[in-house]
Amino acid sequence: MDQLLDPEIWIALVTLAVLEIVLGVDNVIFISILSAKLPKAQQERARMTGLTLAGGMRIVLLLAISWIAGLTATLFTLFGQDLSGRDLILLAGGFFLIAKATTEIHELLEGGPAERGRRAAASFTAVIVQILALDLVFSLDSVLTAIGLAQQLWVMIAAIVVAVAVMLVSSGVVAGFVTRHPTLRMLALAFLLLIGTVLVADGFELHIPRGYIYFAMAFSVFVEILNLRMRARRGPPVELRP
Repeated sequence: MDQLLDPEIWIALVTLAVLEIVLGVDNVIFISILSAKLPKAQQERARMTGLTLAGGMRIVLLLAISWIAGLTATLFTLFGQDLSGRDLILLAGGFFLIAKATTEIHELLEGGPAERGRRAAASFTAVIVQILALDLVFSLDSVLTAIGLAQQLWVMIAAIVVAVAVMLVSSGVVAGFVTRHPTLRMLALAFLLLIGTVLVADGFELHIPRGYIYFAMAFSVFVEILNLRMRARRGPPVELRP
């Protein structure tokens, strides 16, 4: 009860919840892009399942804080570079993001209607597996952020629950907006490509200041908003069909 009346606890909770939401935006966009490959009737179910599993995974990782701390220990050295369990996860997740974003960009640029028709429809299970692979990477980053900002386990869990709830409510709006604006979808894929590169760099202990990354992304979004407003004057946007 004393903790509930402590203003510092509430400040930490609100701050952490906001940060978790910000960290989860990329997750929501990627889930929206992957779920768009499914039949219309399964897309919302895939988004809800992916985000729910992401929240559950983050809570499970929080409950295994000692295991998380052990991930920073060096497992082996490769070409003079010490690699830990966390580094390997970041490398795997970064390469996965780069490969997936590159494939999606190629399909947007080269895949015509006939080619899209010949491609086999993605299965619900395959999409969920890809979402889980991404969730693991973002969950680890999210949990490490939570551990660094809060001391109480219940505060961390509460912040994650709030963030996931917000993402569940907003995922449909985000998915619809991205689908209706093809250039925004391309920008989102470019962001995922950038994030994948940053994760690979982190895995090799080459830390890029996040301020530079966030500024570049924010400036790109600002330019795209201007483009959307300019195109809105000329007519409605063209919907990109997956």
